[in-house]
Amino acid sequence: MANPTSSGRIVIEIDPEQKRELYSALALSGSTLKDWFIKSAAEYCAERRQLSLFNHNSSDTGAQYEAAPDLEQIPRRGSHLLDRMPQLSLKKSLTVVSMFSGCGGMDLGFTGGFEFMGRSYPQLPFSIIWSNDNNKAACKTYTHNLGHDIACGDVWDFIDKLPGEADVLVGGFPCQDISINGKRAGINGPRTGLYRAMVEGVKRTRPKVFVAENVKGLLIGDNREALAQVLSDFGSLGYAVGYKLYRVADYGVPQMRERVIIVGTSSEVNPFTPPEPERSSSEWITAEEAIGDLETVQENRDLNHIWSRANPSPEQGNRRLTAARPSHTIRAECHGNIQFHYSLPRRISMREAARIQSFPDSFIFQSGLRETERQVGNAVPPVFAWHVACSVLRCFQRSPRKHVAQTDQPLNNSFDGIQS
Repeated sequence: MANPTSSGRIVIEIDPEQKRELYSALALSGSTLKDWFIKSAAEYCAERRQLSLFNHNSSDTGAQYEAAPDLEQIPRRGSHLLDRMPQLSLKKSLTVVSMFSGCGGMDLGFTGGFEFMGRSYPQLPFSIIWSNDNNKAACKTYTHNLGHDIACGDVWDFIDKLPGEADVLVGGFPCQDISINGKRAGINGPRTGLYRAMVEGVKRTRPKVFVAENVKGLLIGDNREALAQVLSDFGSLGYAVGYKLYRVADYGVPQMRERVIIVGTSSEVNPFTPPEPERSSSEWITAEEAIGDLETVQENRDLNHIWSRANPSPEQGNRRLTAARPSHTIRAECHGNIQFHYSLPRRISMREAARIQSFPDSFIFQSGLRETERQVGNAVPPVFAWHVACSVLRCFQRSPRKHVAQTDQPLNNSFDGIQS
């Protein structure tokens, strides 16, 4: 039993291993032991129930929360994830159409209700009502983990089956033709040209907000003309459109991946405000923090803990993780480009790659090595998508300000300087 005194000092003894795990968790959250203790003590004394960064059931990483917590009853301080959730009073979920869904990284982020590295990413009021991808293996993984069907096949074969309306449309249209590591065929290439299917999807469903994800290469060299064309095509539908380059390490993903997010908003909702980074470079999650606990785990196909045996060579990729830094970008090519472990004599496993992409361990890929590598590398990191989804949610938060659509978007029309 505690012995209260007039002193504010508290001294306790705990197991050394538990102490190490606590300090590791605190480092990931950007908090200090003192701040965490004061906050936890206040919540305990007030008998408030809260989603905590340090109080979770590790055996139930896939738990879904039935309802969002009452944010008015939760102390809002620091960079707690609940601070990123806007306060809304919705009678029903916001409907989402998902195009080029892949294995479901973007969709998992928008629905929320998952854990990653001990942090709970609360459920968000979005409901996926239709999704599509052309890769059968990705569709199988999507259905297994997202829990609902996906239209599997060429997007143009399903375009007439799109819902008549939706609140939000999301998608990461293929990028191989403009990727730095791709074939550089440009916006009219056979893959990247599929963005026009997404334009058609927006035209047909008339969402209040749409979100398109693509590679950094869209901002480089001749591809900037392609970006101007993409913005113009979306803007011609009557939307205010902007874009921004994000580094996902700034949002709690242990990876130096950079991606362009294009967002369009109708006059029925608020303009989009990009999510603020939650971490500085000194707070980035490192490769060792993300996958260090898997170093002694034997290969396990059921958990996707399997790795490529491709030997290092200039043609097959020879990058190695640095333990004290976030990972390099996880790529989707299935030719040995997956990077090597920072300390083990092998390439990283698919489970380790999924961790680096911020997938929870409960997310199981329903495919072998090659297809899983493709799915992981093509995915939008769910943790990053969750932060984007919270910002999309704010578009529905209050009465919209008047803003006009721009049908001829200037090339510098980023969210840092969007006109509305």
